[in-house]
Amino acid sequence: MANGGQNGTSGVARLGPWGVVVLVAVAVAFVTASSDLTEIRRSEADIHWAEPVLWEVTSALTIVALAPLIGLAIRRWPPREENLLRTGAIHFGLTLPFSALHVAAIFALRETAYWAVGAHYGFFDEDGVLGTFIYEWRKDVLIYAAIGAVYWWFQRRTERPPAPQAGDARIEIRDGASAVFLAPAELLLLEAAGNYVEFHTAGRTHLVRGTLAAWEARLAGRGFVRVHRARIVNRGRIAAVKPTPSGDIEITLDSGRTVAGSRRYRAALEAAPNEVSAR
Repeated sequence: MANGGQNGTSGVARLGPWGVVVLVAVAVAFVTASSDLTEIRRSEADIHWAEPVLWEVTSALTIVALAPLIGLAIRRWPPREENLLRTGAIHFGLTLPFSALHVAAIFALRETAYWAVGAHYGFFDEDGVLGTFIYEWRKDVLIYAAIGAVYWWFQRRTERPPAPQAGDARIEIRDGASAVFLAPAELLLLEAAGNYVEFHTAGRTHLVRGTLAAWEARLAGRGFVRVHRARIVNRGRIAAVKPTPSGDIEITLDSGRTVAGSRRYRAALEAAPNEVSAR
């Protein structure tokens, strides 16, 4: 059972985000078109069977074509725990141009198809341009969210830190095209930097694509503690901790560097056993 689950996940991963979107779009177009045909037969409406097929196919083709743009937006503004409200607002705003492109494309495709057989589709005849756009936008918000979730899931897979090697206490990171192996005691702290994490040692800084939350889980039990939503420090390199008037903390490392800690994580830092050290 476990192998089957892993193989299924690997199969989905091999498709890639756009491949998954294509498969789902085809399935949804088929189900929706067949449902439309059933309703037309039941109501005995004077609608040719090719019309609902055209409606769903043009919509699916447009969504598939626009999906990579959503993928780019997810890569540019990935949902993170530390900036969830901001990125959520950005992506919600992006549903408007996404829906505008979707509506414009299906209008052009459908009107062209109807014109080719001497007919008129009348996309905006009943509700007008604004009413039609609002109607389509409500659905496009959900479509954007679903496609964004697919791209985000694939992005999270590629950002997952490499698994530790048996018998090797060092931390493997990817700095550009190079693999770097660091002893835990070398690291002073980690800081979030957009889509990346900065690994600070006394001598240099390594920039690694990934999330601070993923590395926090990876480094659990190795003497590292979260002191800020965007910062993890090596407890073994802490020289002093001083509270500030605001209730936050000021942390001095043995390198002489001073960093700020948040009151939210102060209890976790103080609860960490004093004998824990990454040295």
